[in-house]
Amino acid sequence: MSRIMRTMLSLLLASSVAAVACGGETATATPAASPAVPQPSASTSPSVAHAPLTPEAIRALIAAPDRTDADRKTDVQRHAPELLAFIGVGPGMAVADLGAGGGYTTELLVRAVGPSGKVYGQNDPELLKKFMESRWAARIALPVNKGVVRSDRPFDAPLPPEATNLDLVVDYIFYHDTVWIGVDRAKMNAAVFAALRPGGAYVIVDASAKDGHGVTDVKTLHRIEQSVVESEEKAAGFTLASKAEFLRNPADARDWSSSPGAAGDRLGTEDRFVLKFVKP
Repeated sequence: MSRIMRTMLSLLLASSVAAVACGGETATATPAASPAVPQPSASTSPSVAHAPLTPEAIRALIAAPDRTDADRKTDVQRHAPELLAFIGVGPGMAVADLGAGGGYTTELLVRAVGPSGKVYGQNDPELLKKFMESRWAARIALPVNKGVVRSDRPFDAPLPPEATNLDLVVDYIFYHDTVWIGVDRAKMNAAVFAALRPGGAYVIVDASAKDGHGVTDVKTLHRIEQSVVESEEKAAGFTLASKAEFLRNPADARDWSSSPGAAGDRLGTEDRFVLKFVKP
């Protein structure tokens, strides 16, 4: 990752990453009691499709008694049941969470893939060291997350060489941050493309900027224009397979910062696009 001015990193990244990027992830507390939960296996998913979670399985996952109250609060902001249904994650899959932050999405993926699946959780080492190591370490120390494979790597080479034939890669509300912190996004997207199996999905969720704003608002409002993401993924070889509306908010003026430190009570009400790209 390219290094930017220390002052900019301190002022801007502190607000966007302190609550785990711009997703507003609530800090995780260790549950009082955690029942035994099957752990993902160490094997990588073969290049075949797996069945997604059923609606009943999604409800059971969300209601799991060992989940924290903090995560249940984040469920509401992120529409977790709808997200899980849209991304199509299921038992036995090999998946990756880019910009994992404090690990909220990572844990959802772990619970979804089950004992026969595998989950990589990626964080940039510099950002991790400055802002998130204690929260990330606490998250993956939970019994349910014992099998998470840490990928402490820069965004333009986010996954280890052994991460191949992946079924799914998720980037939840960190794509715009990769712009202003200087990531080579062409390299990042190419790395994701290479890691996925044919037919594998790359799901990107982010806060939308006004039409015509492109990447102008990535630093100030922590938003990016949807068409920019679509164009960059098309250039990487992906096909846009589907879009979801469950995080859209037509009433959002898109003129305020979606960073948790600035958004306050409005966090989670910003207009967010949800895109699923597929490797042909």
